[in-house]
Amino acid sequence: MSTYEARLAALREQMAKDGLDGFVVPICDEHMSEYVGDYAQRLAWLTGFGGSAGSAVVLKDKAAIFIDGRYTIQVRDQVDGNLYEYVGTADQSVIDWLGANAPEGSTIGYDAWLHTQDWVKSAEKKLTKQKAKLIAVTANPIDSVWEDQPEPSLAKLDVQPDEFAGKSAADKRADIAGWLKEEGLDATVIAALDSVAWAFNIRGKDISNTPVPRGYAIIKADGNAELFVAPEKLTDDVRVHLGNAVALRDYSEFPDALSEYDGQKIGVDPERSVAAIFGQLEGAGATILKRRDPTILAKAIKNETEINGHKAAQARDGAALSQFLHWFAQEAPKGGHDELSVAAKLFEFRGQSDKLMDLSFRTISGAGPNGALCHYSVNEETNRKIETGTLYLVDSGGQYRDGTTDVTRTMAVGEPSAEMIKRYTQVLQGHIALATALFPKGTTGGQLDILARQYLWADGVDYAHGTGHGVGAYLSVHEGPQRIAAFGGFNEPLVAGMICSNEPGYYKTDAFGIRIENLILVEERAVPGAEQDMLGFETLTFAPLERCLIDIGILSDAQRQWVDDYHIQVLETVAPQLEGDALHWLKEQCAPL
Repeated sequence: MSTYEARLAALREQMAKDGLDGFVVPICDEHMSEYVGDYAQRLAWLTGFGGSAGSAVVLKDKAAIFIDGRYTIQVRDQVDGNLYEYVGTADQSVIDWLGANAPEGSTIGYDAWLHTQDWVKSAEKKLTKQKAKLIAVTANPIDSVWEDQPEPSLAKLDVQPDEFAGKSAADKRADIAGWLKEEGLDATVIAALDSVAWAFNIRGKDISNTPVPRGYAIIKADGNAELFVAPEKLTDDVRVHLGNAVALRDYSEFPDALSEYDGQKIGVDPERSVAAIFGQLEGAGATILKRRDPTILAKAIKNETEINGHKAAQARDGAALSQFLHWFAQEAPKGGHDELSVAAKLFEFRGQSDKLMDLSFRTISGAGPNGALCHYSVNEETNRKIETGTLYLVDSGGQYRDGTTDVTRTMAVGEPSAEMIKRYTQVLQGHIALATALFPKGTTGGQLDILARQYLWADGVDYAHGTGHGVGAYLSVHEGPQRIAAFGGFNEPLVAGMICSNEPGYYKTDAFGIRIENLILVEERAVPGAEQDMLGFETLTFAPLERCLIDIGILSDAQRQWVDDYHIQVLETVAPQLEGDALHWLKEQCAPL
């Protein structure tokens, strides 16, 4: 099926065969992953939407696609408005839309391996009011019509050595077993892919740019565990690493294995485990206690080894990015470059390190108006030339064995406009406000988010994404539970050892985009005379800012000093790794304002 119209028609035909009047299509896999394997890209196959978050609902006579503020423009470029209604999730949820549009008496299907139990219950309640019903399908209808659907990856698993993990897998599982005993549980299901990878000190190549294996785990109070992965993925090294306390079972056995826990108390994370897991356990007679995955907080609070490794990766990555920025400053004004070629050049600089394992996500390479699409994904059709008088935004990162990086820089090509300079400086002021924040223990990211927005708000503008997300240790570039945002996870207290991004931005539709992103480490701070324990941030990312976009007159003395001090740190970290013209350029960029 070559057209999205034909794919939509095929889905509706299959729905009719399955007795469905509607079907819900999320971007998701069986592990509630943010980024999914090619086999699970059902929404992209059906609609053409290339974002990392979104859903669609298909009814007999209408369909809608749901996106958040990051993708308002992108969805209109990629998805046919004649086929799908565009719905912002801030205005109307999938469930509310179903409540308003599902015909009375209709049957709406969903895949229980792609939704949480809470979502299912909320959708059932809404549809019942409409005298409609929600049913779990036995086979996903998209899989039935997607003729060339890729198979799940069978890439080999890899061991993450203790020298990088900082704690053995056996010790991690012993901690989990201790937690299970405290909670009065017999076992817990670990469904999130990065949680499985962290708990067993293994990595994989089943999702692009995220080094996780496709698998489930059940960890028991006696310290033993079951790991469910395709047997083709196992190597002798991995088997030896896991040892006798880990029973290895085929990935396909997981649903039936849940039925073996009848009469036992099982902890399941309702946010990170799909509805089907609850259904299997309930059907077996297990007692389910909703508990957060015990790896989540432990994984987010980095140990000393992980922090040191991350700093080493950041220094390495900063040198590669600085080389790229020097190259861009010299070559972009000459013309002849575009978003794809420039992104490839950045990858080339990162690839000069033999420690680079992968990118940490697909590079966001946005020239001119494309930079205003805050999660833009360039392809051959959208690829723009780098033109004089525009801004170029590049958000990128690397996966290194010792750390995961994520950094955004915005550069001017030629002479920037006064508006560009003003907005860049306001974004920088917000970035500095967050970077220099002091706050008491117990403070959440939601309480700090306004710091980064205040200078934009004062001018009547804003940005439609969070200010910061957690980052893994050679794992997911987006890692919970902490966030610096006024929505989604904002109630999680920040704890020393957590790594977050600091990335305020500004986006002018059809004109330009600006974002400045560094990673920051939550650390304890000694404050003279303080009456409570305080925290602050250590900046981890080092690459020069765009001097020509900084209006010194807008900056306060303290903000100006921060920029100068930051550039001194950039020189200390990056300069020893550069030479020749690149080194000379870096020194110029890092000279005092």
